[in-house]
Amino acid sequence: MTVVTQLSRSKISARKWLAALPLALLTSGCDWVVMSPSGDIAVQQRDLVLISTGLMLLIIIPVIAMTLFFAFRYRQSNKAAKYEPNWDHSVGLELLIWGIPLLIIIALGALTWTSTHLLDPYRPLGRIKPDTPTLANNVPVGNLVDKQQAGNGPNGAGKPLEVQVVALDWKWLFIYPEYGIATVNELAAPVDRPIRFQMTSSSVMNAFYIPALAGMIYTMPGMQTTLNAVINKPGNYEGFSSHYSGAGFSGMRFRFHGVSDAGFQAWVNRVKQGGAKASGGLNRASYLQLEKPSEKVPVRYYNAVAPDMFKLVVEQCVQPGKVCMSQMMHGGKSGGDSHAGMAMPGVNGGKGPQDSSERVEGALMKDADEKGSGNHWTAPADIKRDGANSAPGSQSNRNHTMLSPSTMPGTRPVANG
Repeated sequence: MTVVTQLSRSKISARKWLAALPLALLTSGCDWVVMSPSGDIAVQQRDLVLISTGLMLLIIIPVIAMTLFFAFRYRQSNKAAKYEPNWDHSVGLELLIWGIPLLIIIALGALTWTSTHLLDPYRPLGRIKPDTPTLANNVPVGNLVDKQQAGNGPNGAGKPLEVQVVALDWKWLFIYPEYGIATVNELAAPVDRPIRFQMTSSSVMNAFYIPALAGMIYTMPGMQTTLNAVINKPGNYEGFSSHYSGAGFSGMRFRFHGVSDAGFQAWVNRVKQGGAKASGGLNRASYLQLEKPSEKVPVRYYNAVAPDMFKLVVEQCVQPGKVCMSQMMHGGKSGGDSHAGMAMPGVNGGKGPQDSSERVEGALMKDADEKGSGNHWTAPADIKRDGANSAPGSQSNRNHTMLSPSTMPGTRPVANG
C-alpha cells in the first residue's frame, strides 16, 4: 500500500508540473525591464502606468464583480430574490454609478496632465533619483539648466553629458562632442549623471529606445529631437530601434553601459586608443562611407570627430558642395555659392533681377531680354508699392505683370495692358 500511495502522489505531482509548464513557456520569453527599469525617468513612467492601471481597475473590478453577483442573485432558479418589475430609479445608485467613475476620470486627467509636462523629454531633469533630490523639483526650466550646468558632484555630476545620436541604415552612431569621440552601436554614460541626447536620422524615421533608461523617442531626417534622462544603476543594457526602417531593422541594436565616473573615463580612453575597433577619425568622408546601408555592423570607435559633424548631418549637407538647410531657409550667400538660398538660379549669365540686392516686390524671375515686347496684363497702381502705374502697357509694370490674365473668382480684376 505504501508503494502504491507514493506512486499516486508522484503522478499527482507530475500532473501539477505539467499543468504549469504551458504558463512557464509563455512567460519564459518575457523581459520585465520595462517594469523594473534602472533610470529615474523610466521609473516614473512605470509608476505612471501602474497608477493609471490601478485607477482604472477601481472601475473594472467592481463592475465585473457586480455583474457576476447580479447574474447569480437574480438567476431564474432563485425564488428568494425580490421581484420588482416596476422599479426604475434610485438616486443612491445613480450617484454610485456616475460619481465614482467621474472622480476617477478627474484623477486620471490630473495625473496625465502633470506627468505629460514633468516627463517631457525636452525638459531638463528635475532630479537625479527619488532618494537624492540633488535638483529641486518644480523649479523653472531655466533654473534647472543653470543648476545642471553648475555641477554637483565628481566629474561634474550635475552637468548633462551631451550625446549626439544619428540613426543610420542600419546602425547607430553616437557622438560625444565634449570628448571629441564617436562610436557605432555602443553607448556609455556615468551613473547618476544627467544625459542629454540630441537625435536625428540620416534617411528615414527611426525610434531610439533603451527600455531601462526612458521611453522611446523618434528620430527624423532634417530634424533634431531631444531626450533628457539618467541611469541610476550600473549595468549593460540593451538599446534598439523600435520603429521598422527596412531590411536591416532587426539587427539595429546596440549596448548601453551604465558605469561609474572612473569607469566612464576608462571607456573614453579606450575609445580614443581604439584598439581592434579603431576606425580613425570621423569626418565627412568617413561619415559618407558609414552612412551607406549595412546590416549587423560590429562596434566601431572614432578617436576624433570633425567640428559640427552632427549639425551637418541634421542639415543634410555632409556631402561637400551640398547646400545646408539653414542656408536655404536664410536665402543668403555662403562661401562661393551665390545662390545658397531659395532664390532661383540665375539665367543668361546670372544677371536676372534675382541677383540684385533689392528686388521689386512681385518681380518675375526673368532677365530683361526674356520678357519680350508684347502687351502685358497689369494690376491697378493703387495696390502696387513699387512705383508702377495703371497705364496700359507701361514699361514700368513689365517686371511684375503676366502675359495672360489670371483673375480668380472673387478677386480684383486686372487691367489689359
